[in-house]
Order: sequence, then structure tokens, then C-alpha cells
Amino acid sequence: MTASLPPGLPIVPAGNNDDGGAGFSMSADDFETAVTDALDRIPPRLAATMNNVAVFIEDDYVPQPGEDPETVLLGLYEGVPLTERDSWWDAGSLPDRITIYRGPILDLCASREEVVHEVTVTVVHEIAHHFGIDDARLHELGWG
Repeated sequence: MTASLPPGLPIVPAGNNDDGGAGFSMSADDFETAVTDALDRIPPRLAATMNNVAVFIEDDYVPQPGEDPETVLLGLYEGVPLTERDSWWDAGSLPDRITIYRGPILDLCASREEVVHEVTVTVVHEIAHHFGIDDARLHELGWG
């Protein structure tokens, strides 16, 4: 793990699909490196304020019951944003979870540079949710 990230931010690749879909093809290891590099770009002072969050890589998002089965996500934040945590929160709460979805990102991109850019945007977007920033504001800021 990188020095700029606090403990509790593991990257756990899941799956081993190297076909890259219809877009750019990239190995799981290279994609993990792109995610790690994006996490390394987080300023150390900001990374130090992240609390109890784990980062995962999965091949694809599986829509939940009741969701449109065609739902495609590049990333997903699941947890309680820092802005909504009360004193009770630390009492045995599971870590927040950020998942970056490899397949949809590779499908969207045509080059390594595009993958690195899209991974960075997705990582920043999901980390912003950890800090309580909603989608509307992220779109206003250009991180939508």
C-alpha cells in the first residue's frame, strides 16, 4: 500500500477477466496499477482524513433487485459519508466500500491514457461521496 494512504484502504482485485470487452484491453494487474496510481494522487492531507474505507476492483456491477437490469456503473460508494457520521458510528461499523468496475471503464475507453483518466475521475468521484459530496455537485465541478 502507498505511503499517502491511511491504513484500511486495501485494493482487492476480484475476477480475472482480461478480455477488456469492446473497448481497450488491459490486464487486471495493469488496471489495478491505474487504480493505485489514482489513489496515490490524493493529496496526503486529504487521504489522512479518510476514515474506515476500503477500495475494491470488480469486473462488473451487478444490478440489484428492483434496479434496471441494464444499469452500468464505473464506480460505486457504499457507506456513511463523513458528513453524516455521529458518535455512534465508530461502534463496530463496517468500513465504507468503494468499488471500481473494470469492465465498463475498459468498454468506454480506446487507449491506455483514456483508461488512466477515467479511473482517476471515477476514484475521485467515489472518494468525494465518502466526504459527503453528491452527484449533482460533482457534475457541477466537472467530476461527474
